[in-house]
Amino acid sequence: MDTDVLFEGKLDLTFGQIYLMSGDTDWPDFDDSRRGQANGICGAAEPGRLLLFTGLHTGYVELRIERLERPPVLDDDWEDIVEVPFEPQAPAIRVHGLDGSQYTDFSLPVGSYRARYSATGMDEGKAVDVVPEDEPVVDRYLLQFWPAEAAPDAVIKQTSAVATRWHEEWR
Repeated sequence: MDTDVLFEGKLDLTFGQIYLMSGDTDWPDFDDSRRGQANGICGAAEPGRLLLFTGLHTGYVELRIERLERPPVLDDDWEDIVEVPFEPQAPAIRVHGLDGSQYTDFSLPVGSYRARYSATGMDEGKAVDVVPEDEPVVDRYLLQFWPAEAAPDAVIKQTSAVATRWHEEWR
């Protein structure tokens, strides 16, 4: 399967939030981004935006973003997995953590995508609370995009207490 790695590395954040915005869209809204969804860790209810939640409150998480040609195989290494529809409003995409100084820009052609957000270590991240830049990351995340018709969001795998709490809050 052809995979384009759009970003891979540490991302700094606060309040356990990562923002993804396409084109000139505004920041995702904390509540509106998840309104009407089954999952609570990847808000996709606002066009061209995603709001991703982490276990860690402040500091650095590991994030990898990929563009694929077809749906990926489920990987048992991930503890929590959700899927959402995503349609970028423009090819230019920006990702950053809330209050983070680091921005990551990449391109994703305009079209209809399915996005899979996978997480591992969310509970450990919440327990640690803060990870400075010079410390090893505790929680890791993978965001994958592939062409697909729009379909409702879905919880594929739910293991951590953090993800369970967010899912229950938004159902």
